[in-house]
Amino acid sequence: MKLVTVGKFGVLVGFVGLVLGTGCVSSGKYKKVVTDNDGLKAQLTDSTAKAAELEKGLAQAQREKDALVEQSKQSQANYNQLVGQLSKEVEQGQLKVTQYKNMLTVDVAEQIFFDSGSAKMKPSGADVLKKLGDTLKQYEGKIIRVVGHTDNVPLGKSSREFPTNWELSAIRATNVVRFLEEKCAIDPKLLITSGRGEHQPVAPNDTPEGRQKNRRIEIMLLDKSMVEAMTAATGN
Repeated sequence: MKLVTVGKFGVLVGFVGLVLGTGCVSSGKYKKVVTDNDGLKAQLTDSTAKAAELEKGLAQAQREKDALVEQSKQSQANYNQLVGQLSKEVEQGQLKVTQYKNMLTVDVAEQIFFDSGSAKMKPSGADVLKKLGDTLKQYEGKIIRVVGHTDNVPLGKSSREFPTNWELSAIRATNVVRFLEEKCAIDPKLLITSGRGEHQPVAPNDTPEGRQKNRRIEIMLLDKSMVEAMTAATGN
């Protein structure tokens, strides 16, 4: 008896009393055994390749999971640091910091930065924005998006500078961005501005309290890679 071991799965093919030409095992049967053996080898090779590919996929999934966990930890650390550095302003209700996944948002009440119907920065607002800007520029690889919001009350007829709340919200956001560039030395390539007017409220506009919440400047800290991916997707 002669035993041949194939691969790590222990596939054994036995040749019992193999004597070609003596009539004990015909040539046809021998060829069939060889063919079957080659087939098993091919299956083993294919299974080994699939196992290696699966192992590679599992390793990649684990790396992605580890990256997400680390990203979550970093986002939480950024949030804690930002709140800590602006704790006085947060406690006084001048601004609110919120975290969503890997984004940080700072909502600043309109009256901190601007007088009603005006886009000119108030001195008290400049002090708060300077501190906020100096904090935000510490985060490398982040895009700072500034969005102006208003309530739904139309501007008075005496407001010749801004025909609608659209213009008012956009100019306010632009002035905040200019301040961050000029007074806080933030790279303008990292700054985005937009005005949403009354069209993205966070509270009903049917009460004074609700309208006050809607009049705000929203400053978002975004991953640069995410913004670039969104820009590429839209073709802009």
